[in-house]
Amino acid sequence: MARGKVLALTQGDPAGIGPEIALRAWLRRREEALPPFALIGSASFMTGLAERLSLDVAIAKTTPDTAAALFDTALPVIDIGHAVDAVPGVPSSRWAAGTIAAIDLAVRLIQEGRCAAVVTNPIAKHVLYEAGFAHPGHTEYLAVLAAGPGEPAPHPVMMLWSEELAVVPVTVHIPLAAVPAALTRELIVETGRIVARDLKERFGIARPRLAVAGLNPHAGEKGALGSEDEAVIAPAVAALRAEGVEAGGPYPADTMFHARARRSYDAALCMYHDQALIPIKALAFDEAVNVTLGLPFIRTSPDHGTAFDIAGKGVARADSLCTAIRLAGRLAAAEA
Repeated sequence: MARGKVLALTQGDPAGIGPEIALRAWLRRREEALPPFALIGSASFMTGLAERLSLDVAIAKTTPDTAAALFDTALPVIDIGHAVDAVPGVPSSRWAAGTIAAIDLAVRLIQEGRCAAVVTNPIAKHVLYEAGFAHPGHTEYLAVLAAGPGEPAPHPVMMLWSEELAVVPVTVHIPLAAVPAALTRELIVETGRIVARDLKERFGIARPRLAVAGLNPHAGEKGALGSEDEAVIAPAVAALRAEGVEAGGPYPADTMFHARARRSYDAALCMYHDQALIPIKALAFDEAVNVTLGLPFIRTSPDHGTAFDIAGKGVARADSLCTAIRLAGRLAAAEA
């Protein structure tokens, strides 16, 4: 990571656990060997929350250029200029503008070269929708912000990463019944291409190996259990291999995730949300990290939501956020 630059950590929904785990991550900065980060949010809200939770965290309102020097003794906060008075566990669209402003500012600081990477705390899409948010989700909005004037948004790819397993859902937040129609050869190829490129360029894997899951049980059983595996997925795998990507499949998903199988690939391309997220959450529930590939900047986030039900109760765990911060720092250092 470039000397003097911090990671930009967004506040997330202030009624969720994001602000709390940011405080807890700072308290664990030494034992977790975390790179310096600055919270993008409300300094006064963070001060009040630390007092409410009886956490010994000094809050220092600062700028991106001075944040790194403060990190050892205080949590640097780059203020968004929006008043926030959220009650933990009580979501409200009143705070949506501040949540969006934190995302906007984090991306702008990256684009200006003043921060090293973006780490995002969880947001609640339904809360933002109530305030008129017009984007499908967090990742799609980041892609729009990443585009230059008049340019189309890049295609973002969600990868869930842990030391044990990395998975990519080719289709993400759509109903299961809509998956077969959404699953195209072009989508699989574009996703695999982005994953292979970023694993090589950002993760330093010289020749990334992709294992591509089938859609149907037994990868379709030669068409007996569905046609998509032979008609769509297999041609996509062949196209990736023709481009020089080391891809294999389609494989039966029920045999892809045991320990011996995992040693044979660097990332698994899965055809729908739960096919990807169930195995990684079973193996690394508290440590998995969401990494967005395909963007012109590094973005990681914890692999969990706002958890309104436990916000403010002092039980939220910062494990996934700590891993997200550490991974963002590692990727930023490699890029620098």
